[in-house]
Amino acid sequence: MAPKSNEKPVELTAETESKKADDGKTNSKKSKKNDNPDIIEDDNAMSEEDRELKERLETCVSTLINEKSEASVTTQIRLKALDVIVTELRSATSSMTSVPKPLKFLRPKYETLKEYYGTIGDTEESQVVFLRARLGDVLAVLAMTLGKHDERESLNFKLKGAKDYESLAKMGDDTTTATTDDNNLGSWGHEFIRSLAGEIGQEYNARVLAGADPDDDAAFADLLGMVDVIVPFNVEHNAEAEAIDLLIEVQRLKNVLKLDSIDEKNYKRVCLYLIKTADFMSDPDDYTEVLEAAYELFHKQSQYFDALRVALRMGNEEAIPDLMSQCSDPLMKKQMCFLLARHRINFEVEGDDDEEELNEIIGNEKLSEEFLKVAQDLDVTEAKTPEDIYKSHLAETGGFSRRREAGGAVVDSARANLASTYVNAFVNAGFGHDKLMTPDNEWLYKNKDHGMMAASASLGLIQLWNVEEGLAQIDKFLYSSEEYVKAGAALAVGILSSGVRNDADPTLALLDEHINGDSHIMKCAACTGLGIAYAGSAREDVMELLLPLVEQDNSGPNTMLEVSLAGLALGMIYVGKCDDAVGGTIVQRLMEASDEELDHSHAIFLCLGLGLLFLGRMEKAEAMLEALRTIEHKISKTAVIVLETCAYAGSGNVLQVQEMLHQCSEHLEEDAQHQMAAVVGISLITMGEEVGSEMALRSFEHLLHYCELPVKRAVPLALGVLNISNPDFSVIDQLSRLSHDPDTEISQNAILAMGLTSAGTNNSRVAGLLRQLSEFYSKEAGHVFCVRIAQAMLHMGKGLMTLSPFHSDKMLTCGPALGGVLTLIYSCFDLKSTLLDKSHYLIYYLTCAMNPRMLITVNEDLSWRPVTVRVGQAVETVGQAGKPKTITGFQTHTTPVLISSGERAELGTEEVLSVSSVLEGIVIVKDNPDYEAPETDEKK
Repeated sequence: MAPKSNEKPVELTAETESKKADDGKTNSKKSKKNDNPDIIEDDNAMSEEDRELKERLETCVSTLINEKSEASVTTQIRLKALDVIVTELRSATSSMTSVPKPLKFLRPKYETLKEYYGTIGDTEESQVVFLRARLGDVLAVLAMTLGKHDERESLNFKLKGAKDYESLAKMGDDTTTATTDDNNLGSWGHEFIRSLAGEIGQEYNARVLAGADPDDDAAFADLLGMVDVIVPFNVEHNAEAEAIDLLIEVQRLKNVLKLDSIDEKNYKRVCLYLIKTADFMSDPDDYTEVLEAAYELFHKQSQYFDALRVALRMGNEEAIPDLMSQCSDPLMKKQMCFLLARHRINFEVEGDDDEEELNEIIGNEKLSEEFLKVAQDLDVTEAKTPEDIYKSHLAETGGFSRRREAGGAVVDSARANLASTYVNAFVNAGFGHDKLMTPDNEWLYKNKDHGMMAASASLGLIQLWNVEEGLAQIDKFLYSSEEYVKAGAALAVGILSSGVRNDADPTLALLDEHINGDSHIMKCAACTGLGIAYAGSAREDVMELLLPLVEQDNSGPNTMLEVSLAGLALGMIYVGKCDDAVGGTIVQRLMEASDEELDHSHAIFLCLGLGLLFLGRMEKAEAMLEALRTIEHKISKTAVIVLETCAYAGSGNVLQVQEMLHQCSEHLEEDAQHQMAAVVGISLITMGEEVGSEMALRSFEHLLHYCELPVKRAVPLALGVLNISNPDFSVIDQLSRLSHDPDTEISQNAILAMGLTSAGTNNSRVAGLLRQLSEFYSKEAGHVFCVRIAQAMLHMGKGLMTLSPFHSDKMLTCGPALGGVLTLIYSCFDLKSTLLDKSHYLIYYLTCAMNPRMLITVNEDLSWRPVTVRVGQAVETVGQAGKPKTITGFQTHTTPVLISSGERAELGTEEVLSVSSVLEGIVIVKDNPDYEAPETDEKK
């Protein structure tokens, strides 16, 4: 076809022909270059130095394998060639973006060297054996990047090399054994060690799957020999995390205790990693083994306070007497007693010079005094009225105060007064005085029946921890002619003594007669009082009082209420103790109960009592679970789930979470109490573990979208459990949305959950939301009551307290505290029959979870010593190199200070040293002997 007019015809000349030929050559060059990825770029692109190195290595390889089959190449010459390769490989360095040069240049020769290695047969000649061993080392390093992943070539070469070195040692040839020290694994560098450790783990698992006994060292002798070299190397080079991972991989964690390289410089890093690793151990035996290793390491370093923390984490209370007797430092002992007091451990120190003082500390006898001093220091001692909390004058619609101005008579509603009783009690908790109850008895008679009971019981909360003065105020009500006032006073005695041990033991003395009395309401009050006062104490004399109440089989209408409350009290007293007598009695009672009794709205508290008994004890609840499954009533499902979730509380066990989600997948409109327990159970299992908590939050989104009403009603409660006293922005947002839900129970649960998440924080955002809700629901009595209770929790202790069960840097979970919160949560499953009916006094179980959130530094004689501390957001430092900062965005304060959830404190001065490794609660500080005061500038 002829070209168009504007196109030039192509002219073929000799020049274009030669150009084409040149292009063809360059293309063929390119294609050749791309055919073999192992060939390094064109020699011209390399520096002179690199080219020289490449040629030297290639010459060494050809000499080693004797490419030209020259007779003059002896084993000695081959060894020298191999030595050059070894030296180059060992001395090579790499940057973040490039591979070491010798590895790069030897890459094409890998297969050649492997073939040559295979040709060296078995021989008695020591030099040939030595050559094979050295070549095995080199191939192991090359296989790190070139070997096939599943074949573990690197490890196989190393194991063969190890055998050769062994046979050399047996031959005893001086010329070769002198250099066998080069078999030191570390000389090949960290990356090689890391790669080898991974392959050792794979090989170990492969052998176990092939039938080898994991407990038999003989089957893994070759691998364990290497592990014994790698682990100390890693520890010495600040790679403690990798050393522990390898030991866990080969199930020999106990070997960590034999290491001499763990000393006072690095034991903290090792132990911190072990403690955090425990969260990810699904098997209970592995979990215990990891924590035991940390415990032994702390013990070995005479860090008895930290050893005690780990022992409490394991639930190993038998270790306490040993630690106390072995600790010779009196200050450390006092600090350990403060920890036991915070954890609510009922332990008696015996045979010690400071016996009396130590027992006083464990019994929390000075807690009220210290708390009031902090309140004075922060200037919050003045009593607050419920109206100070409600702030009705800020309401947009006519509120309480405006009705009065309008000239209409103010109607005192019984429920509004009851709400004010609780608000008054929680806000002024522990301060010893208020404006409703302590001035005169007028307020008491503005309530009726159960309201009077709550009002007289509130005295116990106002005088919290101050047993002497509190009893004097409560005493007169114990002899009142009004049954309900008397019952409230009995409950107040229990509340007053929560977590405090008193030699006179007034609670038991005063409540003993009422437990065995005839009055139903007195029995209920006495049970609850004993449960609150002796939570976590495992007192046998209290158990003997309460067991007959659980066993009673009268068919009266109130029997099941007494049985349930007694069962719950026993669960609180023996929380996490797995006591057979209590567990057996509760299960027996559930089995023998009639359907009518099990249908009772409070029967779930009997299940909760059993669950608390095994709180955090994992597989120890198995036998009880089997027994519960035999009950032929719908409560059986609920009881099983409550026990299972309590047993795995805080464990983060993924399989249990999946099981609970599976329970929620069934679409049920009624008889779905077990599903509500499962939803709360998800929070219970994942609480305290960040990754699990985040995953749970996402699961709750799905539950809200796709599940039936009973499941949705439990979601706000579950959100509350995940964030106790931690008003996270997104969670409050979610709860605020749910608090306007058209379903009454969802909105009421969301309101109470808002109170729980913000408990003791005085969070202004939540305070504003709750005020809006009180207006929004002003016509709904039930909703308003829930709002008031939430406001009571928000302003609890005027913002100086927390309900969080976590303490000691979130490492420990206080059983009684979690039990108290769960009692509130489970009573929300059926608000109409519990808090909005006559059992509202169950709210007082929160007393067990109430603790001051202060940090006080004290001298050796326990007198206050203000020091500067930095308080900021806690930062995770596990496994990080160097000395990373533990807090971020800190502010510097002088003690005493308040510490919120997610915050951590550290000393801001080198002038003093703290006895405790965690700055929380009451911390003893001592002078730093190495401190030198900065020289002051004398210039004027």
